[in-house]
Amino acid sequence: MKTGKIKRMVGIAILIAIVVVLQLLGQFIHLGPVSITLVLLPIVVGAAFYGPSAGAILGLAFSVVVLLQPDTAFFYGMNVFGTVVTVIVKGTISGWLAGLTYRALAKKNSSLGVLLAAIVCPIVNTGLFFLGCLVFFAGPLAETGIENVVMHVITVFIGVNFIAEFLTNVLCCPVIARLLHTIRK
Repeated sequence: MKTGKIKRMVGIAILIAIVVVLQLLGQFIHLGPVSITLVLLPIVVGAAFYGPSAGAILGLAFSVVVLLQPDTAFFYGMNVFGTVVTVIVKGTISGWLAGLTYRALAKKNSSLGVLLAAIVCPIVNTGLFFLGCLVFFAGPLAETGIENVVMHVITVFIGVNFIAEFLTNVLCCPVIARLLHTIRK
């Protein structure tokens, strides 16, 4: 095996470990009633450094941890299949698209590539989560008779969570990527 492939594998493995730890610790970081995740940071950085496939792998690792967390039980109670599909798709695609975004811009301006990847990742992650909520959970909520209240609460939680994740990514990813790029030289 070539040294470059080994370095890539080790780098992705280290980022997977960081993803797992950040997602597990994210249960304890709250902004009001919403838990804030920092896990998109290593996904974006990994997607920029190692490409779209690495972003997808990191997003998938994030998804698997989310599926194993207690907060997910609320959604399992309504639709197990919908929960699994929503979580796997949102995490994997957000990492993959972050990598594609970086790749499309990196040759012209790598800093702009990281910044736009940091923007794309939380938008896709949150957007697909919201879409999954509409597709898989609106029906079960309507059956309870409290659909409007619950959908409003979910929308507020999603909005607050998105703003925090978006700002964290936009502010931190370019700095982290620049530091790591400097260290790699």
